[in-house]
Parts: sequence; C-alpha cells; structure tokens
Amino acid sequence: MKKGKHTRILNIDILSRTQNELLCKLEGGILYTPNLDHLMKLQRDREFYDIYQQAEWIVCDSKILFLVSKLLKHPLPMAIPGSSFFTAFYNYHANNSDCKIFLLGAAEGVAEKAMENINRKVGRRIVVGVHSPSYGFEKNEQECEELIGIVNESGATVLLVGAGAPKQEKWIAKYRSRMPNVKLFMALGATIDFEAGNIKRAPRIFQTLALEWFYRFLKEPKRLFRRYFVDDIQFFYYFAKQLLGLYKDPFA
Repeated sequence: MKKGKHTRILNIDILSRTQNELLCKLEGGILYTPNLDHLMKLQRDREFYDIYQQAEWIVCDSKILFLVSKLLKHPLPMAIPGSSFFTAFYNYHANNSDCKIFLLGAAEGVAEKAMENINRKVGRRIVVGVHSPSYGFEKNEQECEELIGIVNESGATVLLVGAGAPKQEKWIAKYRSRMPNVKLFMALGATIDFEAGNIKRAPRIFQTLALEWFYRFLKEPKRLFRRYFVDDIQFFYYFAKQLLGLYKDPFA
C-alpha cells in the first residue's frame, strides 16, 4: 500500500488524500477504511494485520482518527467515512459504463433494495448484482465457491463486501485472485444497509461533533457497548504511547 503521502497511526499507514483526490485516483486494488475498532484489532490479530499490508488503498473512516491525527507531524486532510464515500463513488462513475458494481452482504432483501435505490438515483444499471450470504458464510467453502461464481457471472468490475471487520477484509484477501474481472474491492461494513435505507446515518450534528459512533451505540447499546467502551477505548492509551515515542508495533 504505497499510493502517495500517508500518515502513520499505530501500526498502519493511512493515505493522506481528500475524498475528491481519492475518487480521481481510485481505479483498482483493495480499499479498506480503518476506524478505532480496526486499529484495536490490528494490535491483536496477525492475519488481519498482514492482510492490511496487502491493501493498495487505506483511508480514514473515522472522524476521531482524523481529529487525533492533528497531533501528529503529518495530519490527515479529512475523514472519508466509507458509507458516504460509496455514494460519492457511484455518482462519480454514473456515466462510466466500465463501472459495474456487485453488492455482497446485508440481510436477505436488503442488498436488493440498495441496488434498486442506487440504480434509480444513477439512472442506469450500475449495480449489476447482489447477494446476501448466510451467517458464517466465510467458513462454508461450498457457499464461497458459489459466491465467486455469482460475482464472476455478473460481469462486475467493482465488488463491495459489507460483512463487518475483520470478516470482510479476510474474505477479500482470500478470494480476490479468483475474480479476475473485478478491478476494485471495497470492504465497507454497513454501507449496503445505509443505501437500502435500512439503517439511518446519524444526524448532521452527531457527524460534525465526531459522535456518530455514539448515535449508533444509542441505537444498539447491547451489541455495541463492549466494542465502544471496552475494546475501542484502549486506542487512546496506545495513541498516547505513540505521541510519547513509546509505542511498539506488536507485529514488527
């Protein structure tokens, strides 16, 4: 992953680009969008860490990461949340007939709704296929083989996988070579749900104050309490060590 200037946060290099610059340059490879949760997983999961090193595009998904980067010598120019970036991406490629998107992820029926919404907004069939896999699909080799066939038969050149981290990133890394027509792979979490209208993004005030994570917590407190208040809070301890020159990459 060496696509120009970057900012080092803990043990990954995050691309230092604006959204417009990324849209102009993003033609192929793998796109990952780290947030605090990713950063914490990257301290403990060697396979996830190694997969991150293979990505051509790593951009900041988190407003919090963007804000703390201002304490570094080379701060990030902006946060590029994956959900809003994808909307900008398909609008940017609205008239590019070579851009054919496949949506993999979300619950039954959600991806279909997202496809309908996107194609209606763009005015053409830019999303050429969708599939909602079963729970734990990544462990089912037969289902994965079927998925590869479905993607290849669709003629897609862009594959968005929305299955949560690190599942989506590991699936892309394992199977990307089996889908030769796909030029660009994007791991974008709940983006399919957002496009379907199944999940609403936080109100603008929450986004502006870097509290979109808190809005999501209020919506799903039982599921997200441990993630936000136990696991992710440790990021600030590691980042403080980085500022003091005491941080050590566990996998270096």
